[in-house]
Amino acid sequence: MSSTTPRLTALDALHRSLGATMTDFAGWDMPLRYGSEREEHLAVRTKAGLFDLSHMGEITVTGPEAAGFLNFALVGDIASVAVGRARYTMICRADGGILDDLIVYRLAETEYLVVANAGNAQVVLDALVERADGFDAVVRDDRDAYALIAVQGPEAPGILAAVTDADLDGLKYYAGLPGTVAGVPALIARTGYTGEDGFELFVAPGDAEKVWQALTDAGAPAGLVPCGLSCRDTLRLEAGMPLYGHELTTSLTPFDAGLGRVVRFGKAGDFVGREALGEAAERASQEPPRVLVGLVAEGRRVPRAGFAVVAGGQVVGEVTSGAPSPTLGKPIAMAYVDAAHSAPGTAGVGVDIRGTHEPYEVVALPFYKRQK
Repeated sequence: MSSTTPRLTALDALHRSLGATMTDFAGWDMPLRYGSEREEHLAVRTKAGLFDLSHMGEITVTGPEAAGFLNFALVGDIASVAVGRARYTMICRADGGILDDLIVYRLAETEYLVVANAGNAQVVLDALVERADGFDAVVRDDRDAYALIAVQGPEAPGILAAVTDADLDGLKYYAGLPGTVAGVPALIARTGYTGEDGFELFVAPGDAEKVWQALTDAGAPAGLVPCGLSCRDTLRLEAGMPLYGHELTTSLTPFDAGLGRVVRFGKAGDFVGREALGEAAERASQEPPRVLVGLVAEGRRVPRAGFAVVAGGQVVGEVTSGAPSPTLGKPIAMAYVDAAHSAPGTAGVGVDIRGTHEPYEVVALPFYKRQK
């Protein structure tokens, strides 16, 4: 397949039959929206939405030294993750720059599933293969072994319960367990990227349509709708969740991104980037880096990534993500701003939108938090 031909998920024909608007995303042909992205967004906030996330990159790590290897390769303490649980972590370069943010599931004593962002899957795979040298561990590219379907929203537990034998009540946040969904084997995870409760279902590509259809049928009375990448972005933005390439890049360390907590210096052994990240932690404690904040528009103009944040005629930051917020009814943005302008309610902050300094309110993230 040529590099210019997008990859198709196992659900491609189904998306087209539903009238989805498709788009090239990280080399995959993916549904952007099926109808109104605002309606899809609000369905996830109030009822439930169904997503095809088969573009994500699954990498399996097995072997007697799998835990030690992942502790060396990643910044988190992966060896301390219990079987059946998951951890949010990052893989960094030797200079501390973020290569990707990841979720790692411990499936068994010596088996892990690493889930990378679609656009970084090959980079992460290559880095893990290189870093595995000298460890009794095997890194396997499993991107073709899985389709990934997510059901998100307050009605998600009830909808999934209708088609699975798994104990969903016992499945904690950031956990994953094997079960069956619609009669086929699945890894059922509870992590999510929307700010709502929900589940991710890792299934064989050949089973994807059956699972999607079963969830569609079970969810119809509850108002479940298919959802594209467009509302996934506004949902994660409202929930204050970082997106690689926007809030996270190789030019930032986890400490620059306000996510230094994912770096575990206390774990056993060395890890890639330890020295540089120690220096970054020291710098951050001496002189706070720019802070990731929320911005809420006073007007109607939407800020976009790369727009300058201004105060008193000076540039004090940069927008990393921006969109209209269906929940708030106003444009919102995440931005890195100088510490002096990062406190919620800081006066006089604006965004330079094509030469006009539009006023914005600085708020703490997230913009939206669900009621437990």
